[in-house]
Amino acid sequence: MSDFDEIDELTHDSEGVAVVEKVAKEDEPPPLYQVVMFNDDYTPMEFVVFVLMEFFGMEQDKAERVMLTIHTTGQSVVGIYPRDIAETKCDQVNKFSQSMKYPLLSTVEKTD
Repeated sequence: MSDFDEIDELTHDSEGVAVVEKVAKEDEPPPLYQVVMFNDDYTPMEFVVFVLMEFFGMEQDKAERVMLTIHTTGQSVVGIYPRDIAETKCDQVNKFSQSMKYPLLSTVEKTD
């Protein structure tokens, strides 16, 4: 599927006869959702940095800054994606954290 859908448009030829033409209409972008990660008192900071790098593709410097924001403010948006991607990343982070016996939690919220 392309970025355009075909729609019918009514025009007139040189003799005034109505002609239906197919024209391209641009799709609207999907709504975006943010993945929010929350601070807790048990998950090591190094683990949070690893998760940010592994699941959100952050470079180490950025991951450390975001981790410190989570630590000092209690939460931070760690990524903005279409709904399916945001939910998948959130689910991956939560399952991975649980498998490692850490209570690190992320959620998905619709952006404004």
